[in-house]
Amino acid sequence: MIIVTSSHIEGKKTVKTLGMVKGSTIRARHMGRDIVAGLRSIVGGEISEYTKLMAEAREQAIQRMVEQAEGMGANAIVDTRFVTSMVMSGASELLVYGTAVIVE
Repeated sequence: MIIVTSSHIEGKKTVKTLGMVKGSTIRARHMGRDIVAGLRSIVGGEISEYTKLMAEAREQAIQRMVEQAEGMGANAIVDTRFVTSMVMSGASELLVYGTAVIVE
């Protein structure tokens, strides 16, 4: 599956647009990670516990979007975008969406 943020794929021709596809996940903070993150925020620098949490969320959301696109018969997704939102205190949704297409 080819996934791009642009509206076209260099060297490929879009032969059919199948429609919007999306994938999302909602993740809550982990108390153990919060303690370590709190300590890191005192001294500064990257909070790697949250970086890892968001990376896992992105991968899961992308996988769900790809599964939906494959179910439609797509071999590529164009115009891919990410959106995050807070669902409740300590929990965020990560949504990825794009347009499923067939390219040659």
